[in-house]
Amino acid sequence: MGRAFEFRKARKFKRWAAMAKTFTRIGKDIVIAVKAGGPDPESNSRLRAVIQNAKAANMPKDNIERAIKRASDKNTEDYKEITLEGYGPHGIAIMVEAATDNNNRTVANVRSYFNKMNGNLGTNGSVEFMFTHQCHFKIADNESIDLEEFEFELIDHGLEEVFREEADEDSPACIVIYGGFESFGSLQSYLESNNYEIISSGFERIPTQTKSLNPDQEAEIEKLLEKFDDDDDVQNVYHNMA
Repeated sequence: MGRAFEFRKARKFKRWAAMAKTFTRIGKDIVIAVKAGGPDPESNSRLRAVIQNAKAANMPKDNIERAIKRASDKNTEDYKEITLEGYGPHGIAIMVEAATDNNNRTVANVRSYFNKMNGNLGTNGSVEFMFTHQCHFKIADNESIDLEEFEFELIDHGLEEVFREEADEDSPACIVIYGGFESFGSLQSYLESNNYEIISSGFERIPTQTKSLNPDQEAEIEKLLEKFDDDDDVQNVYHNMA
């Protein structure tokens, strides 16, 4: 069928694999949210946020409902959220956020990834100080929103930055909001009570300074990041490589 067909097939399989990983991670987020606050999104703000993220990732409604039902089962084991810190090769600081039902397995796996790539797993706090922990929201954009006025309204709720983001092939035009980690609840409450359409939300660890590497060194870091990404226990990975 030709090389073009093979290229399209490979790209499709890669996209499906990425989607499957995303759905698995959102499924864990649903379990954690339900175990913490119950299965009703009306009374569980964390679950509402996860459902919004699931919809933004095009997770089918049936999958979301099954995940909530499964999480409501007392026999479904909860996941523990852990953060692991270390240095990759060439002194790149890395933070790994995981959700696991077996802490020993996850720590051992993450340590092995660091070791295989000439890095090392550190202790809690060893690199955390190099990152700021922030929350973010994406809301649907429309011409009626005056960005300066909107910014003024959100300052008392912990806003640090707001800007418009143009549409691309993966997402519509939106307004992006950043605030401190502890401001998530206040910002979410304000946006919901004022009927802004929240597309997605979450948290990020943003490096205070980045480190530049040459292409060969960057490739080494990318190999390490791929190992983390392939691990089902790993939810997010952050680093300070430029």
